[in-house]
Amino acid sequence: MDKVVRMSSEKGVVIFSKSSCCMSYAVQVLFQDLGVHPTVIEIDKDPDCREIEKALMRLGCSTPVPAIFVGGKLVGSTNEVMSMHLSGSLVPLVKPFQANLC
Repeated sequence: MDKVVRMSSEKGVVIFSKSSCCMSYAVQVLFQDLGVHPTVIEIDKDPDCREIEKALMRLGCSTPVPAIFVGGKLVGSTNEVMSMHLSGSLVPLVKPFQANLC
């Protein structure tokens, strides 16, 4: 679990993903459209994949991927991120991590 906590807090927006997960891709595109360049960690390419999945579940993820962290805190999975976006609460949360577009 220490590895997941460390990786999730190293960058502003971190997405734990699998290279074949279409929902992870959709979340990545959403963040990019919001001007955020998330760090994507494809756990299926990590030798500790099973341990990372277990750690994400212990941290409260309903599914191991995608698991989205903003500012080192677990936001959730696709459902939570999309709900936040539709309610207008996602943009203020990621504002500090948006690329300077000027």
